[in-house]
This record gives sequence, structure tokens and C-alpha cells, in this order.
Amino acid sequence: MKISLLSLFLSLFFFVVDAQELTVASFNIRMKTNSDTGNLWDDRKQALTNLIKFHEFEVFGIQEGFYEQVEDMKQLLPGFSYVGVGRDDGKQAGEHSAIFYNEQRFNVLKSGTFWLSATDTEKPNKGWDAVLPRICTWAVLEDKEQGKQFIFMNTHFDHVGVVARRESAKLILAKAKEFARDLPLILTGDFNVDETNEAYFTLAKSGVVQDVYDKAKIVYAPNATFNGWGKSLETQGRIDHIFITTPFRVRKYGILTDTYLGKFPSDHFPVMAELSW
Repeated sequence: MKISLLSLFLSLFFFVVDAQELTVASFNIRMKTNSDTGNLWDDRKQALTNLIKFHEFEVFGIQEGFYEQVEDMKQLLPGFSYVGVGRDDGKQAGEHSAIFYNEQRFNVLKSGTFWLSATDTEKPNKGWDAVLPRICTWAVLEDKEQGKQFIFMNTHFDHVGVVARRESAKLILAKAKEFARDLPLILTGDFNVDETNEAYFTLAKSGVVQDVYDKAKIVYAPNATFNGWGKSLETQGRIDHIFITTPFRVRKYGILTDTYLGKFPSDHFPVMAELSW
């Protein structure tokens, strides 16, 4: 009996040691613009990064971040770095779909950005019926302690192009196989479609990735992910998503509705998931 109990204890111990927790998120931070009177970027950037620190994001994708915003976030998030370029020139101009990661935990083994296009994924252009150039930034990350690797991809789909959204979903899945065929995948983004849209189903029913919302043991979703600075508070409608492949498992999922002084850090709420792998 003592031997059996010892064996059980050791089995549980090594299971706990081997299983790793990972907190990931997607956050449309709202571009810096003078039209947001009363809630300008300089007013809200501290609250936004404080939210990230309090909820202990370890790797996360942002959308609508211009270069100055991305650099501000790096300064306000000690211990974090990022990969990503601007969609307008492949350097600093235009929106970044940057990936931030905890430098103490992860190494970036390789990374890049491609354009969501049927004609040229290597340089700025608009794909299909998209109104704007759209990109996906990716990174292969390695856990420094355990040596485990995964690919993280982050994107922002077009807000108008129906064909562009559907084809962008297909392209991202193809690129994931190209860049890291055998590695687990985490895909985040503002997909500009909710859970009833065809482009969403292209991913969620692909047989490749799964929506963490559907896999989580605990779901906290008191609001839709877009808030419109408090003017679009709806109970349903997730346009910001996190998708995963195996062997990731989802412990909990949340739409974080934090505010400060009655204001919103962004016109989107961040979406967070705690994973184990």
C-alpha cells in the first residue's frame, strides 16, 4: 500500500511539474488619434498597461498599435519585448499587429510578418476586397526553462472585405504549416467577425484550430469584446478571438471589462485565456 501511494504521489508530482501554465491574450488597443477627446492615448496608456501587468499576460497580440504606441507599451511593460512591423511599409509606418512576450520566460527563435493577400504576401498591398492592407505577425517562441516551442500568430482582419476575411483565415492556416509544421499554434486577433460569421467558421470548424471560448472550463464573458467607448455594451458578439491547437488545454477564458475613472482603456476589451500544455 505504501509503495502504491508513493507511486501515485510521484506520478502526480511529475504531471504537475510537466504541465505548464501560460497566460495569453488578444487586445485591440485602439489607434492613437486626436478624435478620442477625453480619452486620448496619453491619458489611457498607463491604465492599459497596468491592466496587462495585473492580469499577468505572458504573451499577447495587439491590434491598431502604431509605432509610437508600441514603443510606449514596451517602456511601460518592463521585461517585455515585441516583434512586428507597420503594415504600410514593412517598417514603422501604419498599424502594427505586434506580439509582446515576457523576455524572462521566452526566447524568439524566428519571427516575421506577411500581408494578407492572394498576390503578394511579402510586401504591402491590399488583398481581395479589403479596404486596407492587412497583416499577420508571427513568432516561434521557446520556453527558456522547459525548452518547449510553439508558434504564436496575431492579426487584424479587414473590417469591410467579406472575401478578404474568409481567404485571410485560409492563408493564415497555410502559413502556420509552412513556418512551423509540427509546433502547437496560438492565433490571436481582431477578426472583425463574430462567432456566427462564415470567416469565423473557416477557422473554428477547420479541424485545425479551436476557439478557446469553447474549450475553457471557466468562461467569464459579461460583455461583447467591442465596447465602443461604452456606447456599444452588448451581452453577445465576440469579434476578438483566440484559437489554439493541441496539445494546449484551456483552464479559463475571460473578456476583461476593466475600466479606470469610469473610462475604458480601449474601445475593445482584451480577451485572455489561461492555457496548460
